[in-house]
Formats: sequence, structure tokens, C-alpha cells
Amino acid sequence: MRKTEKPLYERGDYKLVYDRKRDGTLRSPYLQIVWYDAAAGRQRSKSTGTADIDVAELQLDTLYLANEKGRAVCYACGQPITTDGSYLLTEAIEAYLAAKKSKPSISSIRPRLAHVLDYLTQNDALATLCNEVNEEWIEDFREWNILIPVEEGNGSTRERAPGTVEASVRQLAAAINFAKKKEHIQKGAQFKPKKHTEVSHTPTYRASVSELADMFRYCTEPPRKDGESDKNYAKRVADRRNLLRFLQISVATWARPDAAHDVSTSKKRGQWQSKRQLLNLNPKGRTQTRKYRPTVPIARQVASLLDETHGFFVTVASVRKAFEAMQDALGLPGDREAGLKLIRRSMAQLGRDRLGRTAWIEGKYMLGHHRPDPSDLYGIDSPGDYPLALKVTEEIIDEIISLAPLAFTATEKERG
Repeated sequence: MRKTEKPLYERGDYKLVYDRKRDGTLRSPYLQIVWYDAAAGRQRSKSTGTADIDVAELQLDTLYLANEKGRAVCYACGQPITTDGSYLLTEAIEAYLAAKKSKPSISSIRPRLAHVLDYLTQNDALATLCNEVNEEWIEDFREWNILIPVEEGNGSTRERAPGTVEASVRQLAAAINFAKKKEHIQKGAQFKPKKHTEVSHTPTYRASVSELADMFRYCTEPPRKDGESDKNYAKRVADRRNLLRFLQISVATWARPDAAHDVSTSKKRGQWQSKRQLLNLNPKGRTQTRKYRPTVPIARQVASLLDETHGFFVTVASVRKAFEAMQDALGLPGDREAGLKLIRRSMAQLGRDRLGRTAWIEGKYMLGHHRPDPSDLYGIDSPGDYPLALKVTEEIIDEIISLAPLAFTATEKERG
């Protein structure tokens, strides 16, 4: 069997690859389509006759549709004979998911489109065509999806937000437009997703330094319960250690919650630069997405904590449940005004107030809202070189420590 490498594109069992010899050299300059032929009981391959990936992907789609879906194919050009009146919405979604399979955003794309597939199934509408999805169809989907509660990890549920519904609508538009790009249909999405500002409530609550200190004290010095033993008290504090870690790294980096959970000192991930006291929030091997993860300077109070850490700084997948328990205990506002993003939003507000308009560009760099570029009027020596933002962060941390002395103190176990 000929040696092939990791697929450049795949759909079902059909894969697009370069065919290489055992020594790694190319057997052919052209991309190959390989698949398992169940009828023949063997692996088959077909040359695309091109090194152009976009052209080769179209050929793979054509072969897949012809063999697996029974779709007609033009003998002259090899393109699937599809019209707006024959291409199913489920096919468009399937093709889109296959194309985005290797993207970091697939973890968000898949559940959003799953709601559309659930809608089609529950309404006996699997035969819906792409050209039938118009504004009226989308409005019916919105009315249906808003009534589906969101299931929390602890078994509870909450109402679905309009912004969450619209995320599915937006993803469906992308899938249909992808079908147009692949020439499976003549027109793209015949509806417009609502703008983010139309459907999302922007939280206005921001925590002050003293309120941030309350959060740290909740983790390090919670009030004793009546008759509580030293052992049980110590265990309660230990159980809040990951929440404390999340608070520490979130204050230090102004990062989004997912990026804060991803922080690791492992050399393989290439994030923590101890000598320079810089932290790359985007680990090695992870593709940057629209939500850009910058390299940021780390406050001296947190640098020592990172130096004493081996592996992930936060050692659980999510501190959401622990944060919500703290939110209830401290009386932080509900209605999605608080939540894990509260630390990032609060640091941004505190930072902006202290940096002022002129130096706020450093705050934008910290938040990942502005990507450093050599052509910027504001010059930076290297990624993460934001001295004013670092100074403000360290000042805020000092103020937190003055109110919560143990907020940034490592335990004996962490010191090793």
C-alpha cells in the first residue's frame, strides 16, 4: 500500500493527500483522492491532476457526492449537477462541518449547527432545501430555539439568550454561503443574521478593587462555620485553590476565561518565558482565531507563582461552578452580569481609568483587541512590551493584597 500523509481535506471516508514514496519524496506532484471501496473490498485512489488544493477539494466533493449520495455529475467538467432546488440543507451542513473539522473553532461550530439539525428532525423537515431557508424560515427557527433551555454542567438549566440563538443563525448562514462558494447552489444565504448589538445584553457591572479583594478572601480566608474543625476549614480552603488560581491569572493577564484556563508552564506549550516575565496566552500549535490571544507582561507578584508551577496553572477544566458558588456567597449580581468574564471586564475598566486615553492602546494590546503591528504609530520593542499596562496591573494587585494579604501567596505545597 502506498504511503500517504495526513489528509489536507476529508469528507466521510474520502481524503485528499499527497502520495509519497517510503523515503518521503513525492510520487506525483498532483494531489490524490483516496477512499475505501467497500464493494471492491480495497483502498482506492484517484489523481486530481492538479496541485491546486481548492480545485482538488471540489473534485473530492464531486466524487463523494456521486459515490455516496447518488448525486449526478457532469461528465464533461466533473462538477456535481446541483441546483438550488436539489441541494439539501443537511448536505450543506455536513459539507461545512467536514471542511471546518480541523479548525479550532469546530468546538463552537458543531453545537451551533446541531440546534439547526435538531430543529429539522423535530419538525420532520429533513428534506428542507437550501433555497427554502429565508427570513420567515429563520424567524420560525428563532421562536423554536429560544424555548430550548440551556443545560448547565451541574444538571440545572437556564433560559437561552437571544444572542445564543443568533449564533446558530450566523453559523447556518456560513454553511449556506460555503455551499455557494463550492458551486453547489447558485445563491448564498437568503436571510440576514441579526447584529450582535441587537440580540445581546452587554453586562454593565464592574467589580472595584475592594470587591476583587472580597473574591480573593473568599478563597483564602473564608469565615469559619460554627464548630468547624481546623481540618475541615483547611479542606474548604484547599477546595477553592483552583478558583483562587483563576482569579490570580485573570487579574494578571486580563485574559478571557478560556485563555486563563489554558495557561501552562510546560515547555512544550511555549507559553511562560520566565527570564523575560512574558506569557504567551496562545500555546504553541494552537491557531489564532478572531478572539486573538496576545503575549502579555506578567506582574512580579504572579511571576513567582508561575515559576513555582509545573504544568497548568488552573488544574481543572473549568471553575464555573466554584465561581457561581462564590457569586452567590458574595451577593454578586445575577442575570449574567457577573460570571467568569467579570474579572476581565473589571480589569479592563480599572486599567482604562488609570491609563487614560493616550496610553489605553496598551490596554487594547493586553485584551487582544488590537494586534501589534510594526507599522503602528505606537512603537513596541517586542510582543508583550507594555510597561504602562504592567505598572497599572501591579498597582492593582498591590491594592488587592493590602485588603487580602494571602491573595497572591503560594502554599507550601506549591513551593515544592
